[in-house]
Amino acid sequence: MIYITLLFLFIGIELIYFKAADYFNIIDKPNSRSSHTSITLRGGGIIFPIAVLTAYLLEYVSLSITLAVVLVAIVSFIDDIKPLSQLPRFLSHAVAMSLVFYDLGLFTQPIWILPIIFILLIGWVNAFNFMDGINGITVLYALVAILSFSFLEVNKGSLPLLITMALSCFVFGFFNVRKKARTFAGDVGSISMALFLGYFMLKTVLDSGQIGYVLFLSVYGIDAMITIFIRLKKKENIFQPHRSHLYQYLANELEYSHITVSILYSGIQLLINILLFYLQQFGELSLPIIISFLLFQTLFYLWIRNRVIRKITLGII
Repeated sequence: MIYITLLFLFIGIELIYFKAADYFNIIDKPNSRSSHTSITLRGGGIIFPIAVLTAYLLEYVSLSITLAVVLVAIVSFIDDIKPLSQLPRFLSHAVAMSLVFYDLGLFTQPIWILPIIFILLIGWVNAFNFMDGINGITVLYALVAILSFSFLEVNKGSLPLLITMALSCFVFGFFNVRKKARTFAGDVGSISMALFLGYFMLKTVLDSGQIGYVLFLSVYGIDAMITIFIRLKKKENIFQPHRSHLYQYLANELEYSHITVSILYSGIQLLINILLFYLQQFGELSLPIIISFLLFQTLFYLWIRNRVIRKITLGII
């Protein structure tokens, strides 16, 4: 009954937010770099940090993780309404990462490893935010990750938290996974969800001792990292909006529906996660297998990306 109650609570909160967003004109106006064409309510992803706060009140998650998620959510929500400079956003992320480190006991680890994890986590949060560009992609991908974490025995004790977050995804997805979305996640949604997933990935790897579980997020990671590398090579500002992710080429230039592309990304990640789960079950998820798998994914992504760009180029010609 508690989860049914939470589901209706989240629906009610989301509807109340829509009224407030409409009244205060919290909207997303399309521009030349957008993948949508109509004005839409922004910030519906506020339900994600609210779900974390609710989980804390139910004693499903620690205070430090709750503070971390709520902190980045507040700064990101302000940024959604009135764009902030890089400094307050970076400072909020840095404090949030410190809270995550504290919660996971990482400050007891060798000092040299902390900057590496910090950079990787900061990179993941920003990469996840960059990937939030079409209807459905953020929430479907997050839901796949949450469900994948839920099936691991090591996360059995965290099931109430994961179920709570999954419910928030279902509620947001109902309004977002549409041809014409009623709301977008906004930075408040994408960054808070990214931090939660990054935290839970670190927790899962530390608790299980299996680094291969980082591949649970590999589809997003590969697309984001390769796109950033290509943009840096072109001497572009990677912090500026753009339309050069593979999913953007598919949705914009090739005009595949947003939902089709979002299901494609989340579906591929789901298949990868199922394979990883079974490899671990049979004791085959070794470091050489992980590296080989990651290399294969990267090469396959580059092959698909090059074919798509070639098709676009030929179409233009």
